[in-house]
Amino acid sequence: MKKNNLINLIKMGYIAIPKLLIKHYKQLGLSSDELIFLGYLMNITGDIILNIEHMANELELDTKEILNLVQTLKEKDIINVLVNKNDKKVINEYIILSPFYDKLANVFMDYINNHKSDKDHSYIFETFEKEFGRSLSPMEYEIINAWIESNIAPELIIEALKEATFNGVANLRYIDKIIYEWHKKGFKNVNDIKQHHINRREKKEKVEIFDYNWLEDDEDHE
Repeated sequence: MKKNNLINLIKMGYIAIPKLLIKHYKQLGLSSDELIFLGYLMNITGDIILNIEHMANELELDTKEILNLVQTLKEKDIINVLVNKNDKKVINEYIILSPFYDKLANVFMDYINNHKSDKDHSYIFETFEKEFGRSLSPMEYEIINAWIESNIAPELIIEALKEATFNGVANLRYIDKIIYEWHKKGFKNVNDIKQHHINRREKKEKVEIFDYNWLEDDEDHE
């Protein structure tokens, strides 16, 4: 979904803004008073004329409080105030909510991406349950989730599971030790592990050739 389309949906009321805003208003750096004031502004149809006295009466606040809310929201780049002079040279001030919609759209997109990420990682939990032949316990779920949140590559987690299964050990404590050792060695993906095994095998072969007793072999053939 494009950001501009999302903003239009928010403006048109097709997305449950109150719930989203209530849940994430602190993430936007808003106070509870600013949250209520923004909710009020969002329900105004058409242009939002900055009529301090009218707003104060409707919200049962004094004009000083309204001015303070407008000022703090401007400083936080949540709203803009546009000054316009009409043909009759009457000056009006309008509150523009575009910066607010933009920031709220960012919060919503982050929520979607995080939710999508959780869904994408579901195969990791499913793979563990398949290998273990049972459902994961809440504690096991938290441990695996901690690996994911620590930015351990999913392919390394699956590879550690395979390594443990190959060794006949199907528990997360053993797998956690494998992941810890790989992380300590700086492994980022499965190719790093494969290259490590190749290097070890080549080193072992060189050592065996170097330690071979050639004199003893010659004596055996005499």
